[in-house]
Amino acid sequence: MKKRVILFFIIILNLIFNLITSLPAYAEITPLNNPNPDTLERLTLEQLQQRITSPIISEGVRTIDLREFLIDLTPSNAEFRDRFYPLLQNQLNRSGTPIALDLSYSIIQGDFDGNELGLRAPLYGEAFLPLFSEQERSQLQRDRTRLARLSQLSRSLLGVPPEQVEITLFQEPIKLVHTHFQGEVHFNHSFFLNRVEAMGAIFDKLADWSETRFSKLSNFAGANFVAEARFQGSIFFEAIGFNHGLFQGNANFKATRFEGSGNFNQVLFNQGSNFTRSQWNGNADFSGCQWENPALFDRAKFNESLFLTEITFRNLASFRETAFNQSINLREASLRDRVAFSDTTFANSAFINVAGLRFDSESARITGDPGQIGKKLSLPSLSGNETLLRQLVRNFRQQEQIADANQMEYLTENLRQESLFHQLIGININTASQKQLIKLGLSETQADAIIHSQDERIFGSLSEVLNLPEIDLSSYIKLRDRAVAGEPLSLPGWLRTAIQWLGLSALLLLTHYGTSFWLIFGVGLVAIAYFSLLFWFVDRYRRILPKPIIPTAFETPWMLSTCLGLASIGLFAIIRTSSEPFLTLTCLGILIIPIPTLLIIILYKKGRYHNLIDSSYFVEDTGMRQLRLAIGRLPIIPRFPTMRERYLPLLWNRRWNWLNYYDFSLNNLLKFGFNDIRLRDEHLPGIVSSLVWYQWTLGLLYLSLLLWTLSRTIPGLNLLIYLK
Repeated sequence: MKKRVILFFIIILNLIFNLITSLPAYAEITPLNNPNPDTLERLTLEQLQQRITSPIISEGVRTIDLREFLIDLTPSNAEFRDRFYPLLQNQLNRSGTPIALDLSYSIIQGDFDGNELGLRAPLYGEAFLPLFSEQERSQLQRDRTRLARLSQLSRSLLGVPPEQVEITLFQEPIKLVHTHFQGEVHFNHSFFLNRVEAMGAIFDKLADWSETRFSKLSNFAGANFVAEARFQGSIFFEAIGFNHGLFQGNANFKATRFEGSGNFNQVLFNQGSNFTRSQWNGNADFSGCQWENPALFDRAKFNESLFLTEITFRNLASFRETAFNQSINLREASLRDRVAFSDTTFANSAFINVAGLRFDSESARITGDPGQIGKKLSLPSLSGNETLLRQLVRNFRQQEQIADANQMEYLTENLRQESLFHQLIGININTASQKQLIKLGLSETQADAIIHSQDERIFGSLSEVLNLPEIDLSSYIKLRDRAVAGEPLSLPGWLRTAIQWLGLSALLLLTHYGTSFWLIFGVGLVAIAYFSLLFWFVDRYRRILPKPIIPTAFETPWMLSTCLGLASIGLFAIIRTSSEPFLTLTCLGILIIPIPTLLIIILYKKGRYHNLIDSSYFVEDTGMRQLRLAIGRLPIIPRFPTMRERYLPLLWNRRWNWLNYYDFSLNNLLKFGFNDIRLRDEHLPGIVSSLVWYQWTLGLLYLSLLLWTLSRTIPGLNLLIYLK
């Protein structure tokens, strides 16, 4: 029984001891977050004077300590208010001994006029110039020039004499950490030569920081602006932080300049935010922000990256006439209304990363200049973004921006091509050996962990390796571009994937996946010029001995020059429109050069010894001459004997004969020409026939691609094509 009583008293004493030791910590934390007016001591004139005359040393700077006070600046306490500002102003700006001011964790009742605390200096004076850095002096001179022009305009239009313009200088830090301002706050037209610390500050009414210059690193992290926050025309020379803040009223950052980075990470904008004509020379980070009302970034300029990852736009987000020099990151963003990029200027290196973007309402859409905005949307991979790409296609088709919708389809297939290629050459982690995994950059321990997991499960996606404790993010990045996951490909499956990749690559290179008419048109011009020259050469250059059968000196330069000119136009179209001009020309060359070249080599090596050796292989319909569409006709004349009476050989002795070869190549490739020219059916070398049939086969494929491209690039034309 005694042991139980003793144990009971020990437990009670232990609880009392823990409670006593925890009280100081609790007493320190509570006022930091929520200053309670009932627990704070009201600041009196005697205490104010005592704190002014006895500054503390904080972070190496002499500081007037007014922390954790209830400061009453209401009209009912006029006597205190009238002496509060002069007493502080005289001490803060005493010559040679600048002192910082710390109002952290205090509650300030009534309006707070911060301009009454700084050093008043005329904007046009020279006395305070040594206090400024070179960058600050330059900005001060720009302010002077601007105000001088406004003053001159005011005098000329209204006849009003110029006023003496003053600025308020703060030489040492101002600390407002968790300060609660219950009235209006005015720091407009101020110049802070040192930092401003306002983390967690609460502004119940207007917070006016307009036309203010912040020279050093300033911080408003976690600040709560209940009413309007006015930073219009302000300049932040160093980085500024508003992260985790709350703007319950309007956030006015119109014409604000951010020389350093601007951190608005995870900020909530309940009312409208106006960043019109703002300028960002560093990174602008709005990651995790939420906008309940319109977000205006019109005519802004972003020299570095803009981060909008995981943000939520519940209303209009406008970037009209905005200039972007670097990329925009909209990864995992949620759109519930329109995001407008109309008349926006993008640098060549600027793209919009929309990976994981969500359209969370029927009214959600992305708008921009037709033909431009689609080219600026980018995705790193197809996996996980298939639905998004379909939504983007529908988004642009609903706005009748066909070019942008086609660009999204091209992006889809381009990513699919990369995925197929990755499957062909990548190492499958489900079947990889330890040696292969180590070659990918993994350690032996990490490779053994994957090998051990192969016996237990199959990795469906590469990101699943992050579930292994041995694999960190850096190791995953090493695997991401060189390894694949999923069911291993069998030999037939690998061949099917290879054929699919080759066909898709050809469509992308030759037609931009049916989205570029000028690209397929340029490909056709090059092919027509090449085959025309080929047919002319085969038909006109047959032998030198014993009796030469060669083209005339007049015909040769005409044929060569026109072929070069036509091919140059096609090459120019390919270079201007293809995303990979060299690969496009390589793909075209593989289709039109090897087989015809092999056939011609065999033809000239074998020689030609047949009847009608001195007559053209090509015959023309002499019954009529007309422009005709001949999709169904074959390149050789029928065997019916009376048909030979209508078809006669080309006339070699005419100066314009070289035009017939262009006509035949046009007929054979496009099934469209000015006259019906075909191969003769008597004494015709099989190699010449094979050459013509090869082009005819390519012509069927080319015509299909041409009509497919036209149907996708010209609205309504697909109906005409399909109805016919």
